[in-house]
Amino acid sequence: MKLRDEAAAKQADEKAPWVERETLVEASPEEVWQALTDEDRLEEWLAPDVELDPYEGGEISVRDGDDERSGTVETVEENERFAFTWSRPGEGESFVEFTIEALPGGSRVTVVDSLMPTHGGTWANVEGIERELEVHELDIRETEALAELLPGQDVLFNLAGQTSHLDSMIDPYTDLDINCSAQLSILDACRREAPDAKVVLASTRQLYGRPQYLPVDEAHPVVPIDPNGVNKAAGEAYHLVYGRLYGLRCSALRLTNTYGPRMRVKDDRQTFLGTWLRLAVLGEELAVFGDGSQRRDFTYVDDAVEAFLLAGSRPEADGEVFNLGGDGSISLLELAQLLVELAPEASYGVVPFPDERLSIDIGDYVADYRKIRERLGWAPRVGMREGLTRSLDYYREHAEAYW
Repeated sequence: MKLRDEAAAKQADEKAPWVERETLVEASPEEVWQALTDEDRLEEWLAPDVELDPYEGGEISVRDGDDERSGTVETVEENERFAFTWSRPGEGESFVEFTIEALPGGSRVTVVDSLMPTHGGTWANVEGIERELEVHELDIRETEALAELLPGQDVLFNLAGQTSHLDSMIDPYTDLDINCSAQLSILDACRREAPDAKVVLASTRQLYGRPQYLPVDEAHPVVPIDPNGVNKAAGEAYHLVYGRLYGLRCSALRLTNTYGPRMRVKDDRQTFLGTWLRLAVLGEELAVFGDGSQRRDFTYVDDAVEAFLLAGSRPEADGEVFNLGGDGSISLLELAQLLVELAPEASYGVVPFPDERLSIDIGDYVADYRKIRERLGWAPRVGMREGLTRSLDYYREHAEAYW
């Protein structure tokens, strides 16, 4: 169980309230339960100027200055899992970051990654927390080895996949193996080895193809424009089918341009923004294809993580598909200008679209994420400027591990 560190909380609150908290302290489920029912313990852990009434079952009150909100504490078992929520007017429910997070304390986290050179996996991504994890260098196509890791798992965050659209056009069969066939193997192994586990799939906006209307909601037709989109759509469909057929608790999050620290930036096999971040740090020129008028929305990695935790811990997410989105949209030309503003040593130029990229360009895309906001209380918290600033700072400090 993770709670806020008081000193870090004060510093974060002075910077901006209700945003990401990076410095946390560990507490056992038993300690958290005691804190919920002990006013003195609560005061030790909460943010400055925030009061939380002791939990007595059901309703709980939060006072943040003059603003009072209410919510509930949900428990699976007294010492197993807690989730405190508060009402955000007009936006449903959202996890309040300074109290209790989604996963139980003492959670055993198992990481499976193939560490393929072209897919972005690197030991640098877990630097500093290696001893807290059980890491297996394993390809998801190694079905029998993967199945041995599933018994006893409560939640499976399935982020495994091949994300390069150009690679899917050059080698569609490998893309099929990873994004479709292997997904079916994972689900069938879960059905046998961990039938009670919750599965949350990292799906993609690419399923929609070229938007027929904006913003794009979950009811938009699925019309992918390349093999990667077709295979991703099939992989997502398998998750939902296994839920209906076998009662496996599956959810899918359709991600859109997720970015931030620890992403692959050495090339644009996964996303152009990764390349732009590297070039900006190096003080080089960013290439804007076409006239740069295409609009996109972007999700900062911490916001995406919060969505996964919500989907993994909330029963109302079972069997559902949710769009993620960003804090507004931005044209690619505006994005390049913002990056150069934040990294003045860099520059940008407008160049013609390469033929192979023009054929799969989708034009404008903006997600409608009202469904996950209303059902789970999720909304993006990190704006584009803040997210880019954090990303640039990270890669300036850790360039050697990612270039």
